[in-house]
Amino acid sequence: MGPMSRVRLKPDPARVVIRPFTPAENSSSSLNGPLRAARILDRVLSLDIRDVDKDVDSIISSLQSRHIDVRRILMHRYHDIVEPHVCGRTLSDRQKLLAGAYFVEEYSFEAAALFNPSVVLHPDQRGTAQGSIRLILSLRAVGEGHVSSVTFRTATLGPDARLEVNSPSSQTISPQIDRIPGGAPDDPGLRLFFGDLKDLSQVVIFPVTYQQRMGIEDMRLTRFVEDDGHVTFFGTYTAFSGERIRQEMLRTTDFATMELNALDGALSATKGMALFPKRIGGRYAMLGRHDHENIWFLQSNDLYRWEQGKVILAPRWPWEFVQIGVCSPPIETEAGWLVIIHGVGAVRNYCLGCCLLDKEDPSKVIARSTKPLMQPGAEARNGYVPNVTYTCGALVHEGTLILPYGVADSFTTFARFPLSAILASMS
Repeated sequence: MGPMSRVRLKPDPARVVIRPFTPAENSSSSLNGPLRAARILDRVLSLDIRDVDKDVDSIISSLQSRHIDVRRILMHRYHDIVEPHVCGRTLSDRQKLLAGAYFVEEYSFEAAALFNPSVVLHPDQRGTAQGSIRLILSLRAVGEGHVSSVTFRTATLGPDARLEVNSPSSQTISPQIDRIPGGAPDDPGLRLFFGDLKDLSQVVIFPVTYQQRMGIEDMRLTRFVEDDGHVTFFGTYTAFSGERIRQEMLRTTDFATMELNALDGALSATKGMALFPKRIGGRYAMLGRHDHENIWFLQSNDLYRWEQGKVILAPRWPWEFVQIGVCSPPIETEAGWLVIIHGVGAVRNYCLGCCLLDKEDPSKVIARSTKPLMQPGAEARNGYVPNVTYTCGALVHEGTLILPYGVADSFTTFARFPLSAILASMS
């Protein structure tokens, strides 16, 4: 057992996304005159057309090497923010683009850290060599202001568990964002449309709503298979407003269009919820840490509402005396449901362990780790958050557990373990 490879996924401040920017209003002046958007528009319209052309060319030239469809983004911001203040005046397309540019900003979404990965099979396995599979990794990226976003990588896992992670694109896509009904009652969700997506690493899910404004954290991707064989990808994650947390869920079939909705119910206001990859006894099933200390087993007929559950695992060993929680969505094996868990011990050390749940009744614990499967080593002593080894997902392929994990909340690397050894390590 040990590190799979020398692969390291590290944060890159050159990776940026265009996101909306709205200047704050000066309350005293806004009472006596136009809003700032109107004043900025007036200034743009005062420019000579040659200056407009020069500025537009400069802005687009500087952005298009790092972003896709720049003109669409600028024009969209114009229609969203500026157009209500036009007041019958006629603007050229170039003036509209320039006005829109004053209401966007570049955001370096992984400037500080890139960690807490999850992993699933890619929906498109065409063209893979025999014995190989294509994977999707989600990662938590931290940028300015300790704000978290979700980004993605693709990878290929070959024979003998050889892993190759594709280099990320130099460009990102700012999605078209629409409000949609669904999820928690009276709480509209979001639909993100990334267009004709060619490279999943171009996708960034950054905070949009007030409930997300301080971060979208720790996505746990699940490849969910219905009884009829239909496949949908779900990703539970924590939305943090700066004041409170809540669980939300991504839903997609192709990762080009994604829906984000809040979860509801008494057992949804928590962290670390992970969806089973199929129904259990005809119902959706989830693991979570509702009380911040123990692992709970939850079931529901409604994917977005969680009311019923019970504690199935509590801290027992010194490496988990502070708390235990779910890391990976459950992995189905012949022996039962394998779940990677974490424990927090002395000096707030985060270690990884595992447990095995009954295949028919996952509320029954068959076995669990008595000692950590992985614990912070020398490389985890220094980083954004010292002494942390953590993951949000794993998978089993040809008898090997593939485990991506974050180091010191700073970067991501990988380990592999024989499944037989993992099962034998528990009691």
